[in-house]
Amino acid sequence: MSAASADQQTAPGRSTGEIEHGLKVVPVKHWGRWVLSAVVAFVILQFLWSLASNEKWQWDVFAEYFFAPSVLQSLVLTLQLTVISGVIGFALGAVLAVFRLSKSPLLNAAAWWYIWFFRSVPLVVQILVWYNLGYLYPTLGLGTPFTTDFWLVEFPTTTMISAFAAATIGLSLHQAAYSAEIIRAGILSVDQGQLEAAASLGLPRRIRFFRITLPQAARAIVPNAFNEIIGLVKGTSVVFIVALPELFYTVQVIYNRNQRVIPLLLVAVVWYAIITTVLSVAQYYVERRFARGAVRELPPTPIQRSRQWISEQWSRLGDNPNQGGGADAAGEPDRQPRAVFVANDEGTHAASVTAPENKDASVNATADASVNAKADAIADALATTAHHRTGGTR
Repeated sequence: MSAASADQQTAPGRSTGEIEHGLKVVPVKHWGRWVLSAVVAFVILQFLWSLASNEKWQWDVFAEYFFAPSVLQSLVLTLQLTVISGVIGFALGAVLAVFRLSKSPLLNAAAWWYIWFFRSVPLVVQILVWYNLGYLYPTLGLGTPFTTDFWLVEFPTTTMISAFAAATIGLSLHQAAYSAEIIRAGILSVDQGQLEAAASLGLPRRIRFFRITLPQAARAIVPNAFNEIIGLVKGTSVVFIVALPELFYTVQVIYNRNQRVIPLLLVAVVWYAIITTVLSVAQYYVERRFARGAVRELPPTPIQRSRQWISEQWSRLGDNPNQGGGADAAGEPDRQPRAVFVANDEGTHAASVTAPENKDASVNATADASVNAKADAIADALATTAHHRTGGTR
């Protein structure tokens, strides 16, 4: 504790923040922060008030269709497209990433051209091409290479590639191009010294990749991968172009019949928001798991933050529900003064030490001894000074 703060506590009748020489400590006001917070709070409250007071939102229609069977079936189809396309896309993207990192010029060039092509063509165009593939190739099969003699197996293209298959193929191939670059970037982010150290130990290539490279690369891959999955959920809405009844297409069909556009769009928005929220929570815990090797202390979970905040607020009231109050109960260090210096009317000084009521005596015993020694030394020096002032020698 500084001498100024000690004077603030020991000088009766002195205003808060005033020190011995008449100076006053003025806290920073942060007027800009308060103004912006007020504006943001006003906008949020105004929006919530309009949601509650504007009858045109038609919340009764929203409640009627939110759990409608047709909407739930379309939601399941949206999730199926997301899961299948995501798995195929990231599996194929991993292979393409390996090709891009390969020393083979053929594999490297093939992966580069694939990524360039599928990132250049819009997703809607890809889905339409796959859906109309029967126009180019009426039949597909296996047989003699470079001929149309499918003597082994043959089937009509329009029967094999349905709307669901065309949507899945288009989404998967499109996602693989982006996933390949995400995985490649994650692998390249691993420090080269780690790979050289593992190679110097004689570890096999497979163990080096799965035990050293991949866990470190995952920290860079996971955030971007979840970002792509969230984009894929919303990207499934483009399959309405092939009349596949996913979530957005279904609400479109319904509001084209009853003209309740806004409530039905709100149904789709809320379901997309729920899926995104679940994925965001999963992303947080997956990132937290892969951060174990990078940080000394894992960041607290939302539940742990809430418990810590409640404990701090309760401690401010001086009544801790768990351990009987005080900062110690909240896990905070003891902020009580350890040494207080008091000036008396005769100009002499005395020093006293306020030992904290530390429950963990074994941990803080060394610190208490140091504080006592310093307080004794300062008190001795002050007594010597007072003795000289009164004309004595020492």
